[in-house]
Amino acid sequence: MKARVRHDPRMATYRVNAAAVAHAERLIDARQYVLVSDWGRVQPRAEQENAYLESHTWEEYAAWHLGLTDGAKDGTKARHAFVLGDFRRIHRMAIIACHYRAAEWRHKEIELAAHDLLQRLDAVSA
Repeated sequence: MKARVRHDPRMATYRVNAAAVAHAERLIDARQYVLVSDWGRVQPRAEQENAYLESHTWEEYAAWHLGLTDGAKDGTKARHAFVLGDFRRIHRMAIIACHYRAAEWRHKEIELAAHDLLQRLDAVSA
């Protein structure tokens, strides 16, 4: 018997940000990536996000986030989830973190998008 997966109404829901996927694919193909990093240490913090937003648009900020939060307003940080890099390069460990977190919380579309990006990165960097 197949177990039913119920959505916890307290848990945000996300959809894949197609613009971020395209942006990540371009960066991977251009070899603008970091293969080994301590993602917990180098991922952008609020200060780096704010600094980036001072000189970039919300669309440019969004391009670094694999997920869009359903119900969150455009032009807010809350709208964007699953960051893929440091606002300069894609990080392999960021993609892995996105994949893991999405799988953990059963955000299947995000999980699969991260998986596909990881496969592309590994193929290009092999």
